[in-house]
Amino acid sequence: MVRVAIAAGSQIAADAGAAMATQGGNAVDAALAAALVSMSTDLGVMALGASGFITLWPAGSAPVVIDAYAEMPGREARPGSLGQSSTEVWFNYGGGIRNIVGHGTVATPGIFKGLGMASEQYGQLPWATVVEPALTWASRGFPLTGGAAEYLAHTHEAIFGWHPSSYAALHHPDGRCLQAGETVHIPGLARSLQEIAVQGASTMYTGDLGQRIAAEIQAHGGLLSATDLAAYEAIARSPITIRCGPWRIATNPPPAIGGACLGAMLLLRDRPPILSWDTGAIQAWITIQQAVLDYRSQCLDGVIDNAAEVQRLLDLARQGHLSLQSPSTIHISTVDSEGLACSISASAGYGSGVLVPDTGIWLNNSLGEVDLHPQGLQELSPGDRLSSNMAPTVARHDDGTVLAIGSPGASRITTAIAQVLSNYIHLHMSLEEAIDHPRIHIEQFEGVPAIALENRLRIEAVQGWKLRYFPGHSMYFGGVQAAQMQVNGKLNAVADPRRTGGIAVTPAENSRSGDAPRMT
Repeated sequence: MVRVAIAAGSQIAADAGAAMATQGGNAVDAALAAALVSMSTDLGVMALGASGFITLWPAGSAPVVIDAYAEMPGREARPGSLGQSSTEVWFNYGGGIRNIVGHGTVATPGIFKGLGMASEQYGQLPWATVVEPALTWASRGFPLTGGAAEYLAHTHEAIFGWHPSSYAALHHPDGRCLQAGETVHIPGLARSLQEIAVQGASTMYTGDLGQRIAAEIQAHGGLLSATDLAAYEAIARSPITIRCGPWRIATNPPPAIGGACLGAMLLLRDRPPILSWDTGAIQAWITIQQAVLDYRSQCLDGVIDNAAEVQRLLDLARQGHLSLQSPSTIHISTVDSEGLACSISASAGYGSGVLVPDTGIWLNNSLGEVDLHPQGLQELSPGDRLSSNMAPTVARHDDGTVLAIGSPGASRITTAIAQVLSNYIHLHMSLEEAIDHPRIHIEQFEGVPAIALENRLRIEAVQGWKLRYFPGHSMYFGGVQAAQMQVNGKLNAVADPRRTGGIAVTPAENSRSGDAPRMT
């Protein structure tokens, strides 16, 4: 039996992955099963109507990224329809976030096309077996995880309060929002997962579920149509690859921009090397993040064909140029004892609030993510991929050690992964220490440059910057999940304490067991 290590956003998701290994599955089967459980049970944080990326690296073969990210819909839309059936909302998460929700914010979701491709080309188990853990939890009811409960506490009114079916699914009859640990039953979810298990991932695009999704959006003035769903295809891409000492790192390529930003940050931290976490190192991280994120805002945001600008960013970073200016989410990491690594990041945005009646399927608000589309969407045509921060990553050491890593966290994804990889690769922290270490992120907050940091890091006032301290571990700074196979064959997985994640390592006696249902 192939042994597998899984790190996921919840224990029930990690245990679902472990169940695949006991049935003869590999790292890909484990990752897919864990992702499906997270998509079904991490309410608010994720949804079945999501999109994402899957980075795979089989031992002895080249790495690949399956691009299953959201597309611009509208093949059947009337001119001027963009922006209709959408409402701007504000919610107090991370100090305050403005977003847009409603039927008009739903983009063509891609994740099921990607999961189906990964299962068919890289998995060992039948598709129905991979779907089974999510179906089992949906049928019996599942516990609301702490991370999902925390997110819903901020968003249940603004995002999920306006849609009747959505409101009813997440609230008690007296109006109280669901709380962490409560058992949740989502009407129609088990039936939808059963259909997906039997008919395959394509039912979300050309089957009955796809027709019902399109009908809901079309009936309420949105862009997504049955034609958009039928036209969607996942794309296998060659990843961005960089060298960090003895490590080869593969991450998300264009048109996504998360992988490019991650790669540039890792290259810049070596010029000169950051060898500690003292005051000078914190200042260096501020400078690196500012350089990369400024380049992104000036040269990558809103650019449809961005491959040339991505290459220029990486070339400048390799040369050590710090002045680069130009003229919600889940993550699953798995590795197996044969050296196959799989890293899946998926997102439904902050959520549109739309729950397709009687299906249990929530839909994304990928057209309404203001931070990803600061210049708007007017230049996009139906079928264009949307912009993404996601950077599911796999790294291989020259000695054979393999690491799968990634994070949710919107704009904090790349900065979180870069700091963890730097801690692990360059500062020689253990994987646990590297993930536990406090983080820093620069951003625009209330219209001014700000440095957000966890309060175990302390710095003096920096002229021109607002300091935003967060107590302890904050889920605002992502939720890095990592799985590793060491050169001696030992498997290890680490879940970020910021998101109360879960891990599992097979054989079962090595895993931290949760209250998972028995899979048959």
